[in-house]
This record gives sequence, C-alpha cells and structure tokens, in this order.
Amino acid sequence: MTTFVALGDSITLGMGDPVAGRGWRGWAALLAGGLPDPVFHNLAVSGAQSADVERDQLPRALALRPELASVIVGVNDTLRGGFDPARLRASVTAVVTALQEAGAVVLTMRLPDPGRMLRLPACLARPLARRASEVNAVMDEIAARFGTIHFDAAGDPETYDRRIWSADRLHPNERGHRLIAIRFHDLLAAAGHPLGTRPCPEPSSPPPAHWQVLCWMATKGIAWVLRRSRDLLPALVALAAREWWAGTRPGGDPHPGPPPAAQATALR
Repeated sequence: MTTFVALGDSITLGMGDPVAGRGWRGWAALLAGGLPDPVFHNLAVSGAQSADVERDQLPRALALRPELASVIVGVNDTLRGGFDPARLRASVTAVVTALQEAGAVVLTMRLPDPGRMLRLPACLARPLARRASEVNAVMDEIAARFGTIHFDAAGDPETYDRRIWSADRLHPNERGHRLIAIRFHDLLAAAGHPLGTRPCPEPSSPPPAHWQVLCWMATKGIAWVLRRSRDLLPALVALAAREWWAGTRPGGDPHPGPPPAAQATALR
C-alpha cells in the first residue's frame, strides 16, 4: 500500500480537469493511479498560500502517515500585494522538513511564469515574472537541500503550449494535468521508486466547446479577475512604477536579475 498525500493550491486540487459527477480530478489523482496499491488523499485548497499549507494542511498530512507527499505552492503568494519570498521559504521548508522526518518522499515543482500565460503587458509581466523566478529560486534551494523529486515545469518545453491550459490560462486542462502526472511518474521511476502503469498522455474527455469556455469566462472567469484585481493589479502597477523609476536614474537597472544567492541555487 502506498499512501500519497497532496498538499497545495488549486493546481493540485485539480482545477481545469473536471470529472462529471465527481468534481475536480487533477494531476495528483492521475499520478496516484500509477502507484502500487495507492491510498490517495488530496488536501489542496483553492487559493492556498504557503502559510496556509503549513498551518492547515501539514497537520492533516502528518496524521495520514504518507509514504509520498507533494508540496506545490507559490502561485497565490505571487498574486498578492504582500508577497514575501522569505516567508515562503520558511513555510515550505517547515512543511518539507516535517514530511521527510515522517518518512515521506516529497515532490516539488518549479512554476511556470503566469504572466506569459495571461499575456499581460510587458510593464506588468516583468514584475510578475520576477516573483515567479523568486518562488522558483526558493523551491530550487529546498529541492537541493532536501533531495526532493523536483519537476521543472518552468523549463519544460511543453509547458507554454496553449493546448494544455484551461480558459483562465492559470490552471492546466486535462491534458496539462496529465503532463504533470507523467513528468512526476518518470522522475519517480528514474529515482528507483516502484511504480505501476504510467499515466496516459491523451485526455479521456473531449475539450470544452467554445460556448462552454465563453460561459465559464462570463460567470466565473470575470469574477476571478475582479477579485484578483483589487489586490494584484495595484501591486503590479506599483512594481512596474518602481522599475520604470529605476530605469530613469543614472546607473539604474530597470531589469534587475535574481540575487546572487538565488542564482547560485537555481537548478537549470
């Protein structure tokens, strides 16, 4: 029996991969199907930030005594005005430490740049890309320190193929969730973990019709954008303004790269 516990946000919850009558499925459930005698628990919550995972999901995960656990978080941290990489690092470090001390093999992931998927104007996409880079530097550092099974979604050539993303451009569709499940399956196999059948890459359900996509955008998508705009947009505008101001000063660097520590820990 292999107990697999998935922690994280809406990506791990399975948003973008609906199953009729059962809600969301997602990559973690698809990966679980290829584990030996699996017992799967999905503790992910839509909108969760790293602190939420540490405070709310970790105690429940430890009580389940998992052999395998995934910790994929950070997108919602970047989409908040109070983004703090140090706080993210502390929370994810605490979660991974506790899970490994309990005997679990831990899965982590480098996140793709949401600005590229949302097709934001360059002045807003740059600071969001920098935040994504900071999250990935933290996750790379933790992966190197703890030896997690680490999937580089940011560098995967298939990640930015529009065919794997749902209408909101922030959540994978079924094909995208299957891609994540396959990548983790292959990484676990390469590390010598016993596995069953590799997840199928082809969707089992037809893609939504154009009218269904429009309906989703009209009912849920616009509401999501409005909720995020109250917090994210002012923060991005402020970051863009600071970047512009830095570029107008003599010697200013309008496109600063990651700090040296982040560069040293990035696993490309």
